[in-house]
Amino acid sequence: MAPLDHVLRYMVHTRSMALRTGEVAKAAGVNIQTLRFYEREGLIAPPKRTASGYRQYSEDTVRIVTFIKRAQELGFTLREAKELLKLRAAGPARGPAARVAAEIKLRDIDEKIRDLTAIRAALSSLVETCACAGGSVYCPILESLEKPSAGG
Repeated sequence: MAPLDHVLRYMVHTRSMALRTGEVAKAAGVNIQTLRFYEREGLIAPPKRTASGYRQYSEDTVRIVTFIKRAQELGFTLREAKELLKLRAAGPARGPAARVAAEIKLRDIDEKIRDLTAIRAALSSLVETCACAGGSVYCPILESLEKPSAGG
């Protein structure tokens, strides 16, 4: 089953119904606190309330929360996801702006990959020079951690 199949199937069965917090959370694959956080942060609209105080979300809330989670899986922050949500609602002119956002995210990811590659090389070098298994008092790994970094 594809990751969103359960959401789509759920949405077909709940067409034109108001959804409670737990139903939205389950359909979108998040916990209830996540929904409340998104509401506080303005990522989802405040739900209507029943007379007894239960939150009633629109069906679109599941799509919005799923959109946010997918954006996060692709490396976007919540702030960036909020901007993408604005683009989602912007109509036909949204394509170029969405592309720019994705290009910026790609550059960020490439930079992180370069940084992680450099970190991996440095750590690999330390592991290769470590002779701690032989009972040596000197440990190059621990010694290197005590030295200030070149950038700091």
